Amino acid sequence: MTPEEFRRHGHQVVDWIADYLGRVDQFPVLSRVQPGEIRAQLPKQPPQQSEPFGDLLRDVEEIVLPGITHWQSPNFFAFFPCNSSGPSILGELLSAGLGVQGMLWATSPACTELETHVLDWVAQMLALPDHFQSKSQGGGVIQDSASSASLCALLAAREQATQGESNRRGVYCPLVAYTSQQAHSSIEKAMRIAGLGDRQLRRIETDTQFALRPDRLAEEIARDRAAGNVPFLVAATVGTTSSGAIDPLSSIGEICQRERLWLHVDAAMAGTAAVCPEHRLIHQGLEFADSYCFNPHKWMFVNFDCDCFFVRRRDALTRALSILPEYLRNTASESGEVIDYRDWQIPLGRRFRALKLWFVIRSFGVEGIQCVIRRHIQLAEQFVSWVGANPDFELAAPRSLNLVCFRHRGGDTINQQILDRTESSGALYLTHTRLHDELVLRLSVGQFDTQQEHLEQAWALIQKAAVQELGDLKV
Repeated sequence: MTPEEFRRHGHQVVDWIADYLGRVDQFPVLSRVQPGEIRAQLPKQPPQQSEPFGDLLRDVEEIVLPGITHWQSPNFFAFFPCNSSGPSILGELLSAGLGVQGMLWATSPACTELETHVLDWVAQMLALPDHFQSKSQGGGVIQDSASSASLCALLAAREQATQGESNRRGVYCPLVAYTSQQAHSSIEKAMRIAGLGDRQLRRIETDTQFALRPDRLAEEIARDRAAGNVPFLVAATVGTTSSGAIDPLSSIGEICQRERLWLHVDAAMAGTAAVCPEHRLIHQGLEFADSYCFNPHKWMFVNFDCDCFFVRRRDALTRALSILPEYLRNTASESGEVIDYRDWQIPLGRRFRALKLWFVIRSFGVEGIQCVIRRHIQLAEQFVSWVGANPDFELAAPRSLNLVCFRHRGGDTINQQILDRTESSGALYLTHTRLHDELVLRLSVGQFDTQQEHLEQAWALIQKAAVQELGDLKV
């Protein structure tokens, strides 16, 4: 493809994306295809000769698009927001065009220095503790996801607890970590990858608000020490996946400080809310944290993947992850004056992710981001008022920012049927969880273009599905 051909076809692709975003609300939110249906339309063998670019775009429209679940739809209320935006898409395009491999400062200085600077911006935007700024002994880095950030935090904590022995001699078996019963599965997966396993992870009981109980945490730590185990990490959550619960960071942090444990805080979706000063209480106690992460690719209009991961001490992280073969040695790295982000993550290679985050922050401005976040939270508050006004429904947990957990009072069967009916309608996509062993409906308000009209339609469909199901049960 020549530069001129690229220019022509690039315009076609951008036009297609712009048209798609303009009509995304017209598609069924959840894909209607059956298993195997997409592959059945594809040739069994790769083409031997080149094909016209127009054929590729045609097949995107006719084969790929029907198999897409439309995460950018304003009628998408499932899981969590996974927003994109024009500035982010263009930043991603520019990153792909530059084709930068940013493993070392020397392999593209702008890739590293822009990332360091933008992460300092983010720390300021969220009013994070000063020890997460690059001017301190810590700093920030962009990971692919909160799962990778949690794994990096765990490896750093393991290395610190064993004084380097886990890297030199292997896993130190008596190590134990602690997290909430409501914590994300990535903590358990990180334990497995680190060679520690499920049996060395303690899932701490939660309170009536589904937040980790500090008293139970202290008891478990004491019990492990008495048994000869070595506590080394507590993973707290700001905004659990099921209900948006916020663990009490101040109380947990005091325990970690007293017991000399690494405190990692996962704020994957909820962290973005701290851009708004009135919501910064979610981070109360964050000054105790040794590491922290949140995902701009969830609720800050940056397309996947983009997780901001901050550490109190960068040397604690790099000691766990740095390996320096001869072919990576260079004058800049040996000077000690630059950051090599390869030492802050699992893979060696890394993309120029900072561009899309930079584009979003500059294009929206802090005030623009705050405006959208506040609108989403106000919509969630409105939905709560509708649930409260309908005697057939109830809240299953307190509203947490933009997440509402609710259920029909008729029991699990009717709630499951509400899910099934709304999903089959194509006009709405919800997901579920279980709280107090009851099936609960989750409605997450966070897609960029979601307005009150979309929420009103969603509530009407939910009520209609409930009435239909009750009618069927009576028959």
